[in-house]
Amino acid sequence: MRAYKTEIKPTPEQISKIRRTIGVSRYVYNFYIAHNKENHKNGGKFISANDFSKWLNNDYLPNNPDESWIKEVSSKAVKQSITNAEKAYRRFFSNQGGFPKFKKKNKQQVKMYFVKTDAKTKIRCERHRLQVPTLGYVRLKEYGYLPRDKVIKSGTVSEKAGRFYVSILTDESPRVKPTTLNESGLGVDLGIKEFAVASNGQAFENKNKTGKMKKLDKKLRREQRSLSRKYEDKNEKVKRGEKLLTDKSANIEKNVLRVQKLHHKISRKRQEYVRQVVSEVVKTKPKHITIEDLNVSGMMKNKHLSKAIARQNFYYFRLWLIYMCSIMGIEVRIADRFYPSSKLCSQCGSIKSDLKLKDRTYICDCGNKVDRDLQASINLERCQKYKVV
Repeated sequence: MRAYKTEIKPTPEQISKIRRTIGVSRYVYNFYIAHNKENHKNGGKFISANDFSKWLNNDYLPNNPDESWIKEVSSKAVKQSITNAEKAYRRFFSNQGGFPKFKKKNKQQVKMYFVKTDAKTKIRCERHRLQVPTLGYVRLKEYGYLPRDKVIKSGTVSEKAGRFYVSILTDESPRVKPTTLNESGLGVDLGIKEFAVASNGQAFENKNKTGKMKKLDKKLRREQRSLSRKYEDKNEKVKRGEKLLTDKSANIEKNVLRVQKLHHKISRKRQEYVRQVVSEVVKTKPKHITIEDLNVSGMMKNKHLSKAIARQNFYYFRLWLIYMCSIMGIEVRIADRFYPSSKLCSQCGSIKSDLKLKDRTYICDCGNKVDRDLQASINLERCQKYKVV
């Protein structure tokens, strides 16, 4: 199975149907959680997604005709939303996550799910458009990216910052490129001063410190201040007792969309840079690549560095590195979280326990003087205590 994701250009009628389906999916998701909470409060057992779906269609909706609008959208999307809510409960029961939370409008991303209805049905894909059940043909923004000769099993349609995306799952094995690898390995140390430093001497700058990203951050701050002032003006009007026509004015909605678009643009630029770095690292064709098992949640508790750490996308780097290495046949090693990669001397093996974060150069009594990030990457490449992903 292989997944593809690309942007689409739906018509106004299709946009209305997508948003209506997403709204119903969010409502049913919250309804399932609330129904289980109420049932547990009354001493009942946990209700599965299948049992809830039967109760919803055969008992609840016939007795509540005012909520018949749930039936106006794709039944597959509604069923998948209930299944997702059940998965959230199962994860909570197995201590893999917190208690399921209600999804709020414009806060959590909810997707419109579609699937092949039967073995004879085929979701058609052409160079410039894709056939989505209940929507019809939807135009693609990027021509020729989606495969036309593969069987599409299922997919989702989502909206983010006013833009619409489709993600499909095809019935094909992931591509594997037979590659001749080098005998040596590679260690990669992630940081804040430099985004990544490899043991072969390659250093990748922190993209967030460049002029273009600073310009976007500045523009985002201005739009956020503008939005904050609009909300303050609205609250002042409410305090004075003035009657408002709507909860949100048109100017506020426009400003919210501008902020969302800027957040989305910045996020995409950061992800694209991570992909470029991973491509450069994988291009050297090492036998294995070793990275640290970073405790990002613990690092985020430092109020002075939390914002800089959050911008680096360390977790996305790890995911994309594992994906690219699986294609190239490169082994990915995760070093132990407590491995002293920065404090360990790469020449004599002694540990400098008093090394501080401000010490950017590692100086050892044996005469070794090297950049601390480069030495950390060298130690990671030589690390013997690791787990293979």
